[in-house]
Amino acid sequence: MAEILQYLPIINPTWNFLVVLILILFAPMLFERLRIPSIVGLILAGILVGPYGFHILERDTSFELFGKVGLYYIMFLASLEMNLQSVRKDRAAALGFGLLTFGIPMLVGTLANWSLLGYGLVAAVLMAAMYASHTLLAYPIVMRFGLTQRRSVNLAVGGTIVADTLTLLVLAVIGGMFKEGVHGPYWLWLVLKVIALGIVIVITFPRLCRWFFRKVDDGVVQYIFVLLLVFLGAGLMETVGMEGILGAFLVGIVLNRTIPASSPLMSHIEFVGNALFIPYFLIGVGMIINLRVIFGSLHGFGVALGMVVIATFCKWLAARTGQAVFHLRRADGHLLFGLTGARAAATLAIMLVGSRILLPDGTPLFDDAVVGGTMLLILVSCIISPMHTDRAARHIMLTTAAQADDVEQSRRLLVGIDTSEQSPALVHAALMLATPHESPMSLVSVMTDDSPELRQEVQKALTRAARIAAEADVEVHTQSRLSVNRVTGLTYSVKELDATDILISLHRKQRISENFYGRFAPDLIAATSQQVIIYRSLIPINTLRRIHLVVPRRAELEPGFHQWADRIAALSLHLAVPMDIYSGHDTLVALREYWKNTHKEIYADYINYSSFEDFQPIATATRQDHMVIIIAARPGMPSHEAAYLTRLPEQLERYFSSRNLMLIYPSSFGDAESRQKVMAIT
Repeated sequence: MAEILQYLPIINPTWNFLVVLILILFAPMLFERLRIPSIVGLILAGILVGPYGFHILERDTSFELFGKVGLYYIMFLASLEMNLQSVRKDRAAALGFGLLTFGIPMLVGTLANWSLLGYGLVAAVLMAAMYASHTLLAYPIVMRFGLTQRRSVNLAVGGTIVADTLTLLVLAVIGGMFKEGVHGPYWLWLVLKVIALGIVIVITFPRLCRWFFRKVDDGVVQYIFVLLLVFLGAGLMETVGMEGILGAFLVGIVLNRTIPASSPLMSHIEFVGNALFIPYFLIGVGMIINLRVIFGSLHGFGVALGMVVIATFCKWLAARTGQAVFHLRRADGHLLFGLTGARAAATLAIMLVGSRILLPDGTPLFDDAVVGGTMLLILVSCIISPMHTDRAARHIMLTTAAQADDVEQSRRLLVGIDTSEQSPALVHAALMLATPHESPMSLVSVMTDDSPELRQEVQKALTRAARIAAEADVEVHTQSRLSVNRVTGLTYSVKELDATDILISLHRKQRISENFYGRFAPDLIAATSQQVIIYRSLIPINTLRRIHLVVPRRAELEPGFHQWADRIAALSLHLAVPMDIYSGHDTLVALREYWKNTHKEIYADYINYSSFEDFQPIATATRQDHMVIIIAARPGMPSHEAAYLTRLPEQLERYFSSRNLMLIYPSSFGDAESRQKVMAIT
């Protein structure tokens, strides 16, 4: 044993990193067998191998570096995954819950610290700030269960920026009180600097990101650029006197629309963070917890226990109050408590500042008992929060599955891949159009010539398209086939694969005399009854900021109404962009009611529009980073208007030649109820 101990702690970087990888690999597997969330397992593993455990590893600079990256990652991912559409609708609720989860711990905590634990007013307030802060440590759990769009999660995430901002302001104010030469204007100057920096980040970062994504399409380079923006925002926030986590969180909010949840870039961000940086941070948190200090004296243990009980009760009370005020289910109330119950970064920052502040008599503001209590608070909260979140998330998933609508139809999207430069953009659009009940996507390329050169080009195009989908963690099937023409080959593939939707790229006119649609698209529409989506991309789809949807009157009476409505809803939610919808009154009412019942997060303006022979008013409202979507109509359908469809190519060429464009020809078959409506009107 003595021979082994002489090699501890491990200081060789290679072996140090190897031990960390072993912990990241095996700790979650071991603790999940014990029904302990992997997040908790990594923290406990950090305690065991850290300086206050078996001292296998030293908490060196690598843990500080990767730990800080991991912390920024948690905050960045939390705001990046947030459903901005729901937060916008619930912004008052998010603000209200943020004030609750900050105000209740501050009020109750200050009184309890002062009256029960016997600390002075300033120390009591700063200790209460530790109770009020929280870290979204359990957020990866709701990501794993697919609950990031739930209202309770959005309230917790939206309230985080309110609670943590106010907490960090309290820290800045109290820390400034003990600095020399600090006067009244200091507080005003601090607030003004934070507001000014926030405005700079909100205005410049999204524009910079969209510009970069339009110039560079390499996934690795895009990922590095996003990471650069995260650390730039965090560093700038530290420069003005606040914690970097606030900057990382804000960067995630402003980049939310530019990085859709189903995009390959989002998969890269989640993979690297969950595989390395976040586990490194969790292990590092465990390594700073010193259980000996906590249990070294009766007074220290009493203070530590009191801090844990008070802090836990305050967050529980805030969550239950939020559940009652915002009319949430009981399980969502538990989810609120689980997500807002963990302490780590801001709590550590407050503890470090408090232990360094010296009172006039030379004693520190935070004594050893408070330092030990902070460690126990971090440990207990980091155990309770993931376990509570995991239990609540499982309960919600089970009840949601039991209440799910069994008649929900599975849809399959077939993407027509060719050798043109539009194919990658077509796959990105397909990822944005995918619905929750989507079957594996099919990528099909039809060859009319069996030459080796063409076969090689087609295979290269399919491989590239499949790689884009795989990077977004989407299952795809690829197929190349030889046929007399593309329409025949694609039609056979539709039948073989049982596809419900076909996505193709819009024809690029080479001569003025050419038809706007080309020959392929009209022939395909005539040959198939499935929904056909025609797309033209001029800028990357993830850099769009608004959708303009034109729907002909009486489109709600057609069998394909729900099908295209679901596709548009998925597109809007994935891109997190608002929509302007132009149609007749009855159609707008039907569309609003359908989305209200099925896609509550949709954010749209419904505009009563009757001039379908002239799109000039719509064109005036569009910008270069907007997309126009036109719902067309098949002959014999209720929405088919000859004047509208005859002038459509001319209108599109005149007004939208420099805009991303999508044309949708709805399916001509549907469920029995839809067919009865069509028969009744026709």
